Amino acid sequence: MSRIGLDPIKIKEGVEVNINGNDITVKGKLGELSMKLDDNLNYEMVDGVLNVTRKNELLPTKALHGTYRMLIANMIEGVSEGYTKKLEIMGVGYRVKMQGKDLSFSLGYNHPVVYVVPEGITAEVPDEVTIILKGIDKQKVGQVAAKIRSLKKPEPYKGKGIKYDYEVIRRKSAKSAAATK
Repeated sequence: MSRIGLDPIKIKEGVEVNINGNDITVKGKLGELSMKLDDNLNYEMVDGVLNVTRKNELLPTKALHGTYRMLIANMIEGVSEGYTKKLEIMGVGYRVKMQGKDLSFSLGYNHPVVYVVPEGITAEVPDEVTIILKGIDKQKVGQVAAKIRSLKKPEPYKGKGIKYDYEVIRRKSAKSAAATK
């Protein structure tokens, strides 16, 4: 049984939710998101609260119950407050700068790496080693942050690379066999 799916979704003030058949559209002060809904679930809106219930008790329906409830809740939060991911660049000489709307990285290669920021995401570079990504779609913000991090993943020996601000890189020592000889 999905416990997450049973929680009602409180619709925040200033957010408009429209369910038309199998389509949902959520409008808020930051923008508009839409998604196709599953046929095996019922969506009922009563007094500013949206409930997601199952039509049957089959295993695939149970699996999607909590997923669709959270997707709708994330859409409501995204259009009202938005999502933010912060990345930090560690390493001597590793830098980032804005080049129009794109990000230009200096990551120790013999050429700058240019990352084109997709539509719907805004990137800010407050200093040379910090990137702040903002958007209304939680999945898109996380995907862009993961792609930027994959340009130069943090390594455990020197700690160089691009990491999330909350991420802790466990450091390893260098080879100890060479030191004992």
